[in-house]
Amino acid sequence: MDEQDGDVNRALMLDGNAAGGMLYDLFTAEMTAAPTECASCGRTGEIGTLLAFTQAPGLVLRCPSCENTVVRIVRTGEFTYLDARGAVYLRIAR
Repeated sequence: MDEQDGDVNRALMLDGNAAGGMLYDLFTAEMTAAPTECASCGRTGEIGTLLAFTQAPGLVLRCPSCENTVVRIVRTGEFTYLDARGAVYLRIAR
Protein backbone atom coordinates (compact mmCIF):
# COMPACT_ATOMS: atom_id res chain seq x y z
CA MET A 1 0.00 0.00 0.00
CA ASP A 2 1.46 3.37 -0.93
CA GLU A 3 1.12 6.54 1.11
CA GLN A 4 -1.77 7.90 -0.98
CA ASP A 5 -3.84 4.71 -0.42
CA GLY A 6 -3.18 5.00 3.31
CA ASP A 7 -4.42 8.59 3.33
CA VAL A 8 -7.65 7.61 1.54
CA ASN A 9 -8.28 4.73 3.96
CA ARG A 10 -7.57 6.96 6.95
CA ALA A 11 -9.94 9.63 5.60
CA LEU A 12 -12.76 7.05 5.45
CA MET A 13 -12.29 5.96 9.06
CA LEU A 14 -14.43 7.25 11.91
CA ASP A 15 -13.86 6.77 15.61
CA GLY A 16 -15.17 3.64 17.31
CA ASN A 17 -18.28 5.45 18.54
CA ALA A 18 -19.65 4.96 15.02
CA ALA A 19 -19.86 1.25 15.89
CA GLY A 20 -21.88 1.87 19.05
CA GLY A 21 -25.23 0.76 17.66
CA MET A 22 -23.95 -2.46 16.14
CA LEU A 23 -21.96 -3.28 19.30
CA TYR A 24 -25.03 -2.63 21.47
CA ASP A 25 -27.13 -4.93 19.27
CA LEU A 26 -24.51 -7.66 19.59
CA PHE A 27 -23.61 -7.38 23.29
CA THR A 28 -26.84 -5.74 24.62
CA ALA A 29 -24.62 -3.35 26.55
CA GLU A 30 -22.97 0.03 25.95
CA MET A 31 -19.59 -0.99 24.57
CA THR A 32 -17.91 2.23 23.39
CA ALA A 33 -16.53 2.88 26.89
CA ALA A 34 -15.38 -0.73 27.36
CA PRO A 35 -11.61 -1.10 27.63
CA THR A 36 -9.60 -3.19 25.20
CA GLU A 37 -5.95 -3.92 24.44
CA CYS A 38 -4.41 -4.25 20.98
CA ALA A 39 -2.76 -7.65 20.55
CA SER A 40 -0.20 -6.16 18.16
CA CYS A 41 1.20 -3.13 19.98
CA GLY A 42 -0.29 -3.38 23.49
CA ARG A 43 -2.12 -0.04 23.33
CA THR A 44 -5.00 0.09 25.79
CA GLY A 45 -8.05 2.30 25.50
CA GLU A 46 -11.80 2.38 25.15
CA ILE A 47 -13.43 0.76 22.14
CA GLY A 48 -14.73 4.21 21.20
CA THR A 49 -11.14 5.35 20.60
CA LEU A 50 -10.49 2.71 17.94
CA LEU A 51 -10.68 3.65 14.26
CA ALA A 52 -13.90 2.42 12.65
CA PHE A 53 -13.92 1.52 8.98
CA THR A 54 -17.58 1.28 7.96
CA GLN A 55 -17.24 1.46 4.15
CA ALA A 56 -17.20 -2.32 3.75
CA PRO A 57 -19.61 -5.24 3.94
CA GLY A 58 -18.91 -5.35 7.67
CA LEU A 59 -17.36 -3.22 10.36
CA VAL A 60 -13.61 -3.10 11.05
CA LEU A 61 -12.17 -1.53 14.21
CA ARG A 62 -8.44 -0.74 14.07
CA CYS A 63 -5.91 0.37 16.63
CA PRO A 64 -5.17 4.10 16.25
CA SER A 65 -1.51 3.52 17.15
CA CYS A 66 -0.46 0.66 14.85
CA GLU A 67 -3.61 0.30 12.66
CA ASN A 68 -3.80 -3.43 13.45
CA THR A 69 -7.30 -4.88 13.01
CA VAL A 70 -8.68 -5.35 16.52
CA VAL A 71 -12.31 -6.36 15.82
CA ARG A 72 -14.26 -7.32 12.70
CA ILE A 73 -18.03 -7.75 12.62
CA VAL A 74 -19.97 -8.99 9.60
CA ARG A 75 -23.72 -9.55 9.46
CA THR A 76 -25.36 -11.89 6.98
CA GLY A 77 -29.02 -12.73 6.59
CA GLU A 78 -28.87 -15.39 9.31
CA PHE A 79 -25.71 -14.82 11.33
CA THR A 80 -23.37 -12.27 12.87
CA TYR A 81 -19.65 -13.07 12.70
CA LEU A 82 -17.35 -11.54 15.29
CA ASP A 83 -13.57 -11.77 14.97
CA ALA A 84 -11.75 -10.18 17.92
CA ARG A 85 -8.41 -11.98 17.59
CA GLY A 86 -6.68 -8.60 17.28
CA ALA A 87 -7.64 -7.81 20.88
CA VAL A 88 -5.93 -9.22 23.94
CA TYR A 89 -9.26 -8.62 25.68
CA LEU A 90 -12.57 -6.76 25.48
CA ARG A 91 -13.79 -6.07 29.00
CA ILE A 92 -17.57 -6.17 29.36
CA ALA A 93 -19.25 -5.06 32.59
CA ARG A 94 -21.92 -7.36 34.01
